[in-house]
Amino acid sequence: MGKPVILRIREVYYPVIGAIGVPVNLLAIVILSRGKCSLSKCITRYLVGMAAADLLVVISNPLLRWVGQMQFQQSFLNITPVCSLNIVLVSASTHLSVWLTVAFTFDRFVAICCKKLKTKYCTERTAGVVIGIVIVVSCLVSIPWYFIYKPKKIIDGVPWYCGVRREFLNSVAWGAFDITDRILTPCIPIFLILLLNALTTGRILVASRVRRRLRGSSNGRNGTDHEMENRKKSVVLLFSITGSFILLWLTQFVYMAYRRIANVQSYTSYSDPNIITEYISYMLQVLSSCTNTCIYVLTQSQFREELKKAVKYPLNAIVKIINP
Repeated sequence: MGKPVILRIREVYYPVIGAIGVPVNLLAIVILSRGKCSLSKCITRYLVGMAAADLLVVISNPLLRWVGQMQFQQSFLNITPVCSLNIVLVSASTHLSVWLTVAFTFDRFVAICCKKLKTKYCTERTAGVVIGIVIVVSCLVSIPWYFIYKPKKIIDGVPWYCGVRREFLNSVAWGAFDITDRILTPCIPIFLILLLNALTTGRILVASRVRRRLRGSSNGRNGTDHEMENRKKSVVLLFSITGSFILLWLTQFVYMAYRRIANVQSYTSYSDPNIITEYISYMLQVLSSCTNTCIYVLTQSQFREELKKAVKYPLNAIVKIINP
């Protein structure tokens, strides 16, 4: 009997995500860091931080965990301390990616809805401090995962593979940690993003109506409203990033809730709808680490121009070498 379809899909899916995710996130980091995309330094710093976090997710999860550990069973990646450390890295990078999206959403909420706080909060320095705090907290909350696993085998005195400790499965404290970790990512972030976006949308609608009235009564002048144009670009970028995040995490969020309510403890086979849904939810979650660069290309004209230059540069260099 052949390998189940869902496993064959995973074997192809994760290497493809790794092959796409690493270069697109590296490109995003390089292009955004140059500061030539007509974005404020504050926004740029958040976007660079999010791209770096997504790059870590791609390296630790699809590449090291699914490709390295699963496809190369005898590699050093499956030595228990290394395996446990990579699980910590997966957790930390995932928390970092998710909560930087929340931080970026909050920054745009302040910029649009809180005029008095905007000048103090929406700065490059504040963005750096927030990113630093998110990095530290993401690492701290992920450290306990290192101690949850034990060796499955001891070969020539070397511990191999990661098996969940029985104490973790039976301990109330560890169970509380597991639930708290799942609430922190993605339950609370999804709720916060939806709330902040709703408040931001309401503020934009009110401000737009007021500005239209003011401009309509300003002696019939119908010039371009540059402030509204800039705000529109910022909001399109915000809603594209957060909308993509919610859509790609929603399956896992809903399935987690269903699994708790229905008390799903095990699976009958790889054709069980529960395990298929779980695997698909993880695939979509990992896909979220590759989508932001595509969003920048679709929504930011300056980013597209910088991307064209980045693509043309090595081609021009090759042409110069061939035809000096």
